[in-house]
Amino acid sequence: MLMENGLELRNKVIDIALKMSRSGMAPATWGNVSARDSETGYIFITPSGMDYNELHPEDICVVDNEGKMVEGKWKPSTETPLHLLFYRERPWIGGIVHTHSIFATAFACAGKSIPVVIATLASKVGGDVPIAPYMSSGTEEFGRNALDAMGDKTAVLLANHGVVAVGNNLDDAYTTAEIVENAAKIYVISNSIGTPLRLDDNEILNIRKKYLTKYGQRDHKEE
Repeated sequence: MLMENGLELRNKVIDIALKMSRSGMAPATWGNVSARDSETGYIFITPSGMDYNELHPEDICVVDNEGKMVEGKWKPSTETPLHLLFYRERPWIGGIVHTHSIFATAFACAGKSIPVVIATLASKVGGDVPIAPYMSSGTEEFGRNALDAMGDKTAVLLANHGVVAVGNNLDDAYTTAEIVENAAKIYVISNSIGTPLRLDDNEILNIRKKYLTKYGQRDHKEE
């Protein structure tokens, strides 16, 4: 019997996995999605190698913060060690998406970070999207390599591999992944027109601060 309080997270993991697939950010069965339950600390993560279009709530794997299976009938994503490390060392993270989006992954394959030439990247990531050196995936060492490279940002490129984006929740993480892909695409297009102009570091900090403190409905009060 499935945990009642986990059904919403199971459905959210499936929803985001489908959005990734249908947007082209996670072709076939590549990429993975996870969310952390703030009450239990359990991690809800996509199973390894299964078609997102055929996933049902009971297919989502549930593991504890050490990777021990709590609930599920399938093997969890091979990138589970990366997800677990990120959650353990960044307690504010509530959702993680790993994509293979085309333009951002092209930067990863070229060994180049994505510069901040558009304000939305400064808002969501907090600066250039850094790149982690190449390392074989599927281990905690791979996760450590990615986490160290990411630093205080909310996304990181994995050399010759793809992208990891994080957020307070899964919707937030997915939005970050979208912004990273759009920023990569915009940079490539603008580079074909002329020389892209990177935002000044102080302006990047100002944009990020404004996003974290003023953006959305944070200060709105009904009369």
